[in-house]
Amino acid sequence: MDVVTTFFYGVLDEEIFMRKLPGFARKGHESLVCKLLKSLYGLKQTPRQWNKRFDDFMKSHDFTRSVEDPCMYLKRMSNEVFGLVILVLYIDDMLIVAKDKSEVEKIKAQLSVEFSMKDLDLARKILGMEIHMDVKVGRV
Repeated sequence: MDVVTTFFYGVLDEEIFMRKLPGFARKGHESLVCKLLKSLYGLKQTPRQWNKRFDDFMKSHDFTRSVEDPCMYLKRMSNEVFGLVILVLYIDDMLIVAKDKSEVEKIKAQLSVEFSMKDLDLARKILGMEIHMDVKVGRV
């Protein structure tokens, strides 16, 4: 999955003002500035605010952030030995893994309600690593 316009989802914790871009200031009002209401690409706060927003979303859906790798979220499913959904996030790209495909579809639907998402279908590559699947066996 890919989050579209990722950094626009962050909520700012502080007041930030910016000068208007050249050509956008009305004559006689060149000294006026804009107060930002949301994160904007290029701000140093933006990646952190996106991460906080995503973390809050995942926790609200019963996922736990991994202590070993803060980019990985885990959700245990009821009474199953291998009942686990794993979501790995790298900035705006994510890989969702589960034993049951319906669990993957469920989290994809939840994510799509909160964020504009692009479904990239079956993972073939992530972070430079190729993923191969044995179609006959149905395993990676």
